[in-house]
Amino acid sequence: MIRSDIKFTYEDYKNLPDSETKRYELLEGELVVVPSPGFRHQSISGNLESLLGAFARKNNLGIVVHAPLDVHLGDNVAQPDIMYISRGRSGVITRDEILGAPDLVVEILSSATAARDRTLKKTLYARHGVREMWIVDPEGETIEVAAAGKAGFETTGIYKKGERLVSHVLPGLKLDLRKVFG
Repeated sequence: MIRSDIKFTYEDYKNLPDSETKRYELLEGELVVVPSPGFRHQSISGNLESLLGAFARKNNLGIVVHAPLDVHLGDNVAQPDIMYISRGRSGVITRDEILGAPDLVVEILSSATAARDRTLKKTLYARHGVREMWIVDPEGETIEVAAAGKAGFETTGIYKKGERLVSHVLPGLKLDLRKVFG
């Protein structure tokens, strides 16, 4: 993470040079360089996006997309690994970015991002109206599901490989985690 006394704006963020090896997030005025994900991360991400996307399409619920894609939340710009936007909220989708909270965000943990994903980003997503967040732990082969509650996100379940994940945002979904973790 880059630390400085300089506070960046959204315009500063949008004017950063394009890079094929670096992704950036703007979180609470801090410009954060997001490291390139590893193979295990990408394998899980691809499996999960494919399964969620197929379910959303089959049931005509909305759209599933993945990073890198800017999600503009107030003065913050995050890039969740995977996000779902319901048909009813499709107005937040623009040609270049998502202007508002997706219904569901998925963060896949790595040693470089785990602390930030579990704290700062979780709080940010809750504060800006994300209805559900999944925290995927590749090492433990678990997915924690947290739903928006009165005091932020509340964990509704922690699912292990071999179990079926249930989502409140995607009604009828019973996701077999063996298909996610391989």
